[in-house]
Amino acid sequence: MFKHFLIALQFLTIFPVKVKGDITENDMARASVYFPVAGAFQGILVMLATMLLSRVFSTEVTSGIIVIVLIISNGGFHLDGISDTFDALAVKSSGIREADRERRLEVMKDSRTGAIGVTALVLTILLKYLLIDNLLLYSASITRYSLLFLMPVFSKWLMVPAMYHGTSARKDGLGRIFIENINRKDLVYSTLITFSFVLLVAKLLQNTAYSRVTAFLLIILFAVIYIFCLLSVRFCRRMFGGLTGDTLGALGEITEIMFLMVAALWLQHSI
Repeated sequence: MFKHFLIALQFLTIFPVKVKGDITENDMARASVYFPVAGAFQGILVMLATMLLSRVFSTEVTSGIIVIVLIISNGGFHLDGISDTFDALAVKSSGIREADRERRLEVMKDSRTGAIGVTALVLTILLKYLLIDNLLLYSASITRYSLLFLMPVFSKWLMVPAMYHGTSARKDGLGRIFIENINRKDLVYSTLITFSFVLLVAKLLQNTAYSRVTAFLLIILFAVIYIFCLLSVRFCRRMFGGLTGDTLGALGEITEIMFLMVAALWLQHSI
């Protein structure tokens, strides 16, 4: 439904959309189907920015501005999640699992950002900058544009299987609404949408020298990211008692880094 698409776009980006009428918890959960579409809108913005900037600036400057575009286009939503998550992970264990989980959740909810959270933010931005710069240096134009388009698609899609396989660490919060109400149909539909974008990219690359290389790369990325999702869900269950909105945001950021890392390794040694 168009309403669910608008909710996904409103939730994950800063694109100025307005959803009419009341929004129920069921509407929020159904919106998860369109998370990859919201990622595609962000991917198109990044791709167009790269096309324009690379004509004017050096690779280094272009990479830096692309990172800024990524941050601004989702309002720093995921970066806030990664700083809060790593601040919570920095809590020293008391040896009592339940007490440690509650303490970590309290730290995650605190509006203040600690030293570990700031360090995680800096390293995330730095890694993303270096990997995007590497992608621009070592890939042909059509390949780099395709991968930059798919990067936010994959990161937004990962949240859906994470929410489906995971449980909520809190009894309240926005993350709980998605996690407790998502179903198998949402997961299947969001995966099919993501796969459709992959097929679109494969079609665009069909008559190029990189079609076979990129096809293998995308299959590998699907497998790596899904395995990472399952491992992350288990890790969050052990450390926090489940997932929160912050951990989902952190997973989105880490997924983009993983996507770029796998792409960089594959392209450097295959082309």
